[in-house]
Amino acid sequence: MITHEKIETLLKGNKVNYDKELQSLFKEWKTTSTRPKILLHSCCAPCSTYSLEYLCEYADVCVYFSNSNIYPRSEYQRRSLVQKNFIQKFNDKTGHDVLYIEADYKPNEFIEMVHNQKLEQEPEGGKRCTACFDMRLNEVAKAAQSLGYDYFGTALTLSPHKDAQVVNAVGYEVQKIYDVSYLPADFKKQGGFYRSVEMCDEYDIYRQCYCGCIFAAKQQGIDLKDVNKEALEFIKSQDTGGQNG
Repeated sequence: MITHEKIETLLKGNKVNYDKELQSLFKEWKTTSTRPKILLHSCCAPCSTYSLEYLCEYADVCVYFSNSNIYPRSEYQRRSLVQKNFIQKFNDKTGHDVLYIEADYKPNEFIEMVHNQKLEQEPEGGKRCTACFDMRLNEVAKAAQSLGYDYFGTALTLSPHKDAQVVNAVGYEVQKIYDVSYLPADFKKQGGFYRSVEMCDEYDIYRQCYCGCIFAAKQQGIDLKDVNKEALEFIKSQDTGGQNG
């Protein structure tokens, strides 16, 4: 387990431009005529928009939807459906062949992790988020190693609410455990976040009002009954073919 305190120690006086690190990799791949395979963790379709547009010019990408932190189950199902719909539309529009893998939804494991570490009252962006990054990046790294990918990474850094320094520090720590390389990135750079907003409009993508976990939702005053009702209506519309996301 990677603690928030360890990440803070690693970050002291060590701010890194992770977008430049990714650009350096792009140059290396181009020079060596390499097109690597990347397993990219995605928390939601909006964060995957620009991330895929950016990466697919240089690599073959598979989206790995692993988000047991999302609550309630209906909202998890809505976000996974929106993610799959976007990938299909993106592939149709661009000619790319982005793949999709969905991990098992295990919300009890996330809740147990939060309770065991006594992180229920942590503010958004604090220790609970670091632990959540660690949990999900471990899952994607393990899958990437098992499936023979060259890199594992995450689209989390596209969000202006996620600290790219923390996310990438966790990623590099997770890399030490597995035989697969971590892909550094800060997708919000170079107007990435604003491009994602444009793409959400272009592809008619649902943009959620909270990160996902029940703890953050309650702190933000989110009406989870309304979320559940809207999510169930969306899922029903997909089942009947009345909406495409």
